[in-house]
Amino acid sequence: MSSASRIISSVSVAICEVLNNINFPTTNEINKVKDGFHKIAGFPNVVGAIDGTLIPIQGMAGIEEPTFVCRKGFHALNIQAVCDSELRFTNIVVRWPGSTHDAFILSNSCLPNTMETTNGWLLGDSGYPLKKWLITPVSNPSNQQEVNFNLAHTQTRNTVERAFGVLKSRFRCMHKTGGSLQFTPTKCLKIVEACFKLHNQALKDKLPTEVNTFVNIYHNDDIYVQQGNQTEGQAIRQRLIQRF
Repeated sequence: MSSASRIISSVSVAICEVLNNINFPTTNEINKVKDGFHKIAGFPNVVGAIDGTLIPIQGMAGIEEPTFVCRKGFHALNIQAVCDSELRFTNIVVRWPGSTHDAFILSNSCLPNTMETTNGWLLGDSGYPLKKWLITPVSNPSNQQEVNFNLAHTQTRNTVERAFGVLKSRFRCMHKTGGSLQFTPTKCLKIVEACFKLHNQALKDKLPTEVNTFVNIYHNDDIYVQQGNQTEGQAIRQRLIQRF
């Protein structure tokens, strides 16, 4: 077992070093990404769908152990990811324990700075704050336009859910149906990063995955309570609602 652990760790590190295939779209690529998202449900100007997903790991003893217990009650890592319309991951944050809130992970990542200079929006669920570059659904839609907006938002943002589903179907070690990762959190993080990069490589190489395989995608399911001035984000979202 100890030999297998060392080998898996070494291979995961090597994969992460060799594969550099998780990259946010450049200026030249961004229009293609927007077109791909627009074809789904007519939602304009989208450069990525963002969400967090929980990866189960074994329990551990020590002072940090409680931070790894997610809201679902099991030990996990909370991984933030952005994908495009083709289910390719364009940004990941692989460093936080399962109890960490999605909004906290976002605010402590490079995405806020990246998006401030990007001409486009991310789509996120209600676990994220509404910003001028991050569009979230309307919490309590009160008219048909808001209902239509939420539907288009859900259909478009669902790409990241599907991407997680394909990822976890291909790499069962990242899902409860495969048990849990039986290594230290540091090794688990490297294995998870390697799986994300192998997912992108598999898409590039058009490798098939299991057909009609459904896996539950675990989230923290927190609702973000809006704080501070959201005027810019609200104005952009209201203009979008009028389109629907």
